Amino acid sequence: MKLELNRYLIDDIKNRDHPSDFEPTDSYSVLILRLPYIKDDRVEIVSYAFVIADKIYRYSRSRGEFVELGGFDELHDYLDLRVDRILAKISRLHVQINKMEDRLYDEQIDGDFAKEWLAIKKDLSLIERLMAHSIIAFGRFVKHYRPQLDELAYRDLDEHLHRAHSFAKSGLEKLDNLFSFYKIRVDERSNRIMFILTIISAIFLPLTLVTGFFGMNTGGLPLTEDPHGTLKVSLWVALFELPFIGWIWYMMRRS
Repeated sequence: MKLELNRYLIDDIKNRDHPSDFEPTDSYSVLILRLPYIKDDRVEIVSYAFVIADKIYRYSRSRGEFVELGGFDELHDYLDLRVDRILAKISRLHVQINKMEDRLYDEQIDGDFAKEWLAIKKDLSLIERLMAHSIIAFGRFVKHYRPQLDELAYRDLDEHLHRAHSFAKSGLEKLDNLFSFYKIRVDERSNRIMFILTIISAIFLPLTLVTGFFGMNTGGLPLTEDPHGTLKVSLWVALFELPFIGWIWYMMRRS
């Protein structure tokens, strides 16, 4: 490519972390789209940089130079393929969310639920954030070159970008609702456990009191000389437990 580029724009093009942007000049334009890249079903980030002059050139990061891409039709095909992969990934994430929802309704909550929720949340948040910025940059590019573009093709590509953004956003909203329901379920389970522990404590409280009293190493304890002392104490404890058992039964009926 025999075109003198502004050195600041060259720095932007070579910057892997540069956000999506569109910069037109009198003789050329620079389009940078920082998009999710789906590799082995994982979401990564790639900053695609294009220089639009007499032809369109793509900056190859592996080679460190510009490669001729062609015209606007080739640019459309290049971007459309990658956006379709993003849409396919979002669709798979929605399927995972639906399966998690079914498991939650069936009370099949396991230790991996929160971990899986966090992984999906991370991917969708990244996609939603990147697509929001790329839509703005792509819209400015389309507006600038509208007379030279295949209107139907680029309108379809723009719709795919918006669809990816809206699908990611709706997935995040569904995840948030799902987590609220999950937290309610976990809290209910914790409350049941605490209720059971309270019942156990209430049952053993009188026994602990009696055991502590008769276990004192002091003289003059009642029934120490009675051959039936243990039986009598056991009967007293049983009678003492009845009010507690009645209260526990009443509380369980109410819950």
